Amino acid sequence: MIKIKEILTEVKRIALKTPFITALRRVETIEFVRAKVLCDDGSLGIGEAPATFAITGEDIPIILSSIKSTKEKLLGKDILTSLELLHKMSIGSSAKAALDMAFVSLLINEKCQTPLEYFNIKDKRAIQTDITISLNHKEKMFADAKEALQNGMDILKVKLGSDISHAIEVTKLLSYELPSAKLLIDANQAWSLDESLKYVNAVEDLNIELIEQPVVADDLESLKIITNATKIPILADEATFTLEDVKRAYESSCADMINIKLMKCGGVTKAIEILEYAREKKIICMLGSMLEGPYSINAALYLAFAYRDVIKYVDLDSPLLYKEAPSELDFNFFKNSISIVRDKS
Repeated sequence: MIKIKEILTEVKRIALKTPFITALRRVETIEFVRAKVLCDDGSLGIGEAPATFAITGEDIPIILSSIKSTKEKLLGKDILTSLELLHKMSIGSSAKAALDMAFVSLLINEKCQTPLEYFNIKDKRAIQTDITISLNHKEKMFADAKEALQNGMDILKVKLGSDISHAIEVTKLLSYELPSAKLLIDANQAWSLDESLKYVNAVEDLNIELIEQPVVADDLESLKIITNATKIPILADEATFTLEDVKRAYESSCADMINIKLMKCGGVTKAIEILEYAREKKIICMLGSMLEGPYSINAALYLAFAYRDVIKYVDLDSPLLYKEAPSELDFNFFKNSISIVRDKS
């Protein structure tokens, strides 16, 4: 039974082609912590966590400090014990996700030939991701959406802000002028209940796939009112970090769908718990991400392939936004189509 010998961290950065802008933040370079877990047999597990303070409350120093704080309890332990201990610790969800990811990669190396075997992936057909249209002035957003569509990317994750009139204008413009586009509207908690109701009433007859997290995360009552007020599916994102959050959202019927992210729930093992619950309850899911590095995108994509019966929408477009594609990706991104190109044994 292999045991953890050392846990190392480094800060990595990947430049983006263009700025990524939402109601919560503007990002020009992805910055993330890469955690490396070295075992006594020489094996190495790698995980990553981006700095998304506006969402998880963790910046780079916090993630680094959190991972450092785990060493005393984890060094010398086997991987399964380490996983159990990790998820009892009071550290941020992104720091947990980085270590969880590294531990899972070590389990894959120890128990299986490839991630495909570990995640029991039988259906290897390509899956599709959306592409993000960043918040900007109306003409710029239309130009970006039109370019994406012309480049074969027809699932558009449209970031909208607190100006509800602008949000309505952009949505109508994209819907009328780009009728073949599948529009995933993401407000990132930017609207009040009244603004949300104004928005859904204005766009009710448009071709919209879903509206994501219109109100602040803890306002489940308003989220439920919005869900009941429109035929457009409402997706809970920041309102559903953990399995307990998902259960609460499901039992209260406050949303039609949930968005699962490794950085919210604490990694691969916790995401699997949520996905199994969603499969049991027939909850429609999106598998999403922050702006993340290649190892964390790899981990999420294996889950997307393994749970394609549960996951209707895939929001894992970070590699499409990179200025240069890193060599660590296990997947090929062509337009919005993602296929497995290699397996790590």
